[in-house]
Amino acid sequence: MASQEIEALASVLARLPGLGPRSARRAVLWLVKRRETALVQLADALEAMRATLVECRTCGNVDTRDPCAICADPRRDARQLCVVEEVADLWALDRARLFTGRYHVLGGRLSALEGVRPEDLSIARLLERVADRSEGAAIDEVVLAMNATLEGQTTAHYLAERLEAHPVRITQLAHGLPVGGELDYLDEGTLAQALRARRPVG
Repeated sequence: MASQEIEALASVLARLPGLGPRSARRAVLWLVKRRETALVQLADALEAMRATLVECRTCGNVDTRDPCAICADPRRDARQLCVVEEVADLWALDRARLFTGRYHVLGGRLSALEGVRPEDLSIARLLERVADRSEGAAIDEVVLAMNATLEGQTTAHYLAERLEAHPVRITQLAHGLPVGGELDYLDEGTLAQALRARRPVG
């Protein structure tokens, strides 16, 4: 039997997406064998991340500074805003390097079953950003990049209705995305096609 500390680490790792108990134990054994190098590096990296991570007050991204690197980048097109459910979706889209605008993370999606209401998401902040027509901040297009799930599409429909009062073009990712698919698991080719084929809502 492994020590309590080793079992505790395996138990924590097993909670990570894509890792079950057996994979977590294999990862722990690998770390134990390389405790002077890999384990030390992992511990240092986790501590540095814990000490420096912040949530961007502008878009909701997670970074080591506020505003985040994306919001602070002057090369980004401030006229385009892509709305996503989670930070993982933002990272997936930005990794493809096809969208040059800025982002807004809702922090989830509307779900009657899970009791997630509009006030539980960052919708008020989104509407504030869209309503800001000051020099250099005026948004012309809002891309609704919700996941192709029932809850995702319900959220997109709700947002489209709320955004109708503003002078912006509302588009959404093309439905070439697989039904039930989530952005973080899609390849860059699929994401590229979906972004290029975005269309007006309504």
